[in-house]
This record gives sequence, C-alpha cells and structure tokens, in this order.
Amino acid sequence: MPTSFNRRNVLAAATALPFAPYVLRAAEPDLAGLQDMTRGPRPIDAAERTRRLSRAQASMKANGVGAVLIEPGASMIYFTGVRWHLSERLTCAILPAEGEPCIVTPFFEEPSVRLSLSVPAEVRTWNEDEDPLKVVAGFLRDRRLTKQPIGVEANVRFFATDRLRAALPDARLVSADPVVRACRMVKSAAEIALMQVATDVTIAAYRWLHPRVEPGMTGRDVGALMDAATRKLGGAPEFSMALVGPDAALPHGGTAPRRIARGDVVLMDCGCTVQGYQSDVSRTFVVGAASAEVRRVWDQVARGQQVAFAAAKLGAPAGSVDDAVRRYYESLGYGPGYRLPGLSHRTGHGIGMEGHEPVNLVRGEATPLAPGMCFSDEPGLYLPGKFGVRLEDCFHMTETGPKWFSEPPASIDRPV
Repeated sequence: MPTSFNRRNVLAAATALPFAPYVLRAAEPDLAGLQDMTRGPRPIDAAERTRRLSRAQASMKANGVGAVLIEPGASMIYFTGVRWHLSERLTCAILPAEGEPCIVTPFFEEPSVRLSLSVPAEVRTWNEDEDPLKVVAGFLRDRRLTKQPIGVEANVRFFATDRLRAALPDARLVSADPVVRACRMVKSAAEIALMQVATDVTIAAYRWLHPRVEPGMTGRDVGALMDAATRKLGGAPEFSMALVGPDAALPHGGTAPRRIARGDVVLMDCGCTVQGYQSDVSRTFVVGAASAEVRRVWDQVARGQQVAFAAAKLGAPAGSVDDAVRRYYESLGYGPGYRLPGLSHRTGHGIGMEGHEPVNLVRGEATPLAPGMCFSDEPGLYLPGKFGVRLEDCFHMTETGPKWFSEPPASIDRPV
C-alpha cells in the first residue's frame, strides 16, 4: 500500500491487490467524530529556554566546561528554539558558560535561521569559500574559552569535531553529556503537559481504531488508519507499526506484508508529536477470539508492566527496574536474561522531544531515578514463530514516585 493516499495511487493499489474494497475504505476513513485535542497546553516559550540555558551554564561551570557545541536537532531546539536541518553546510549553536549563545550558519541562511531563534544570541555567518569551524573557533577565542574543555554534544558529526581540532589544535574536546543530558533528562511541568497531550491523542486514536481493525487488512493498512486518526486529533504521527501474527514475535517486525486472519495477534506500537514532544504507546489485541496461550502471555506482560512501575522508586538506579522485571519473567520460565523466549530488549527508554532519549531502563544503568524523568514501560514477551505481546505506557517520576501518562489496559478483551 502507498504511504500517502491520493485518488491515483489508491486506484492503482485497488487493482493490484486483493481485498480492493477495503483498500478504498482505508484511503478515506470516516473521521467525522474526531476533534483536535491539542489546543490547550501552552508552547515552550523564550522564558523557559532562558531558564534551560541558565541550568546548562551552571552545569558547565560545575563540570569545568567552557562551552558546548550543538548541531541541529532536538538539543538545538531545546536550548535556542532554532529548528534547522543537518546538511553538508554547517549550522551549529555554541553555548558558552557565560553570556549569550552563538549561532553559526551560512550567510544566505541567516534570515531563515533567525525565524525560529527564540533566545538572545549572537549570529555569525560564513560564506561558501570559508571554513565554518574557523568561525566557531573565532567565537571561542573572542570569548576566551579556548583554554577550557569544549563540550561536544553526542550527535555532532565527526567532520565538525575533526575540523574544530584543526582550527584549535590546543583545545580539549570532551563529551557534553554531563551538561546536555543533565538538562534534558529532567522535564519541566510545561514539557510534561505537552507529553500528556501527545499521549492523550495516541490513546484516543487507538480507541477510534480498535473496533475498525478487520480480517484482510495488512499492518500497513492499520497503521494508515492510525495516522489518519492521529492527524485529525491534532497530533503529528511519528510512527504507527502494526505487526500481525508471527511477525509480532519480532519486536520491530519483518519485511513481508501479512494480512490479518481471524484469531491473529496484532501488536501495535504508535506515537505522535505535539509541539515537539512525543508519545509512545503499544497495545496488543486479537482480531476475533484469543487463544488460552495468548491470554496467558498477555496477562503475564500486563503484570510485568506493574512490576516495572512498582520498582521505579525515587533514588533507585534506572537499571533496577529492568532487573525486577527480568526476575519476574525468569520465575515464569522465560529467558534467562535477554534470551528468547522472553523479554529480549530493555524494559524501557527515556522519552521527551525524541522518542528514545537517555537514560534507559536497562541492566547496569546506574543513573538514579529523579523527579521529572520520563520513561516508557514496555516489558514485552516474544515467542519466536508464534506471536509476541507488548504493552507500553509511559510514566514520569514525581516527588512521590511514578505517575502514568496513560493507564495500562485492563484486559486483552479491553486493550484500549
């Protein structure tokens, strides 16, 4: 099935595939009962970004870092508001330990870059015949920061650090994780409010979708309906995976399309973005009647989610949550460890502006859980060649412990 629908490609698909009547219905679903849910929460404003910069600068001073280099992506938006793209022409942000940040960008891109810049900042430009890393080096020299370690954000590309070393051969480049992660891991009330709305949109889309999943559909058909509902509800779809039957035993699916038959397990993993913040919710259900084995595994996974939630205690190492779930699953005969059949991946991951952020709920992660941290809780069970079950709801840590963004489902008969 095409991923974008218009009359021409829908008709082409209808002539090429069986179940053509469904293809036409899926292309134009009836969304009349859905309304935009995203108009309530306030966007992240300049005042909040200024507070973020202040926290980052305090962290730089505490860690002896003179400045942090960031390329386009979530961290650049987080600190400066600049929404830009990666290309061979470098645009970057330099956050100094004191004073205003600097944006370095091609000369002809400056007007566009300024459109989303939402904090006071210097903008330095470079022309096509110039090396942008020399412009970065010039800013660091002017601010007298070249004698201090320069933090490099994890997503900065090698060519940028390599050429910065050439421009500043005596500079010491270090990881910016202690600064950037320390800020982004702990969400503010405004961030959590946006994540809550994104989750509410995804849950509402699931509720609309679930009774419309029918035999004969492919996973792609189901995902297209989920995307359509999400858009009507005001969210920007990020992903809408639907795995059918034995494919559900592969946590991220196979490659061949599979049509739903009555009695098949359908494992869905879906999320959207609202004002830059993401949701991530998985649901597993059966089209028709569930077998006794599927019911048993579904109930075990539902219990696994609660084990993880109960283990998420303030001050506990993030890895201890994964340890608790793995002990429970091993007591049922799965595993051991990450072996199949059982839970072959971590229990959860951080989430915020990106679907996957540090830190993870995984064995050995020592970072203590603290208020404002946000995680997925998704301890699935996968039985190769048969089916898999994953239930995923996210939670955030509060002053009194974890709080769900979405409540886990009650039973396989009421999966949403």
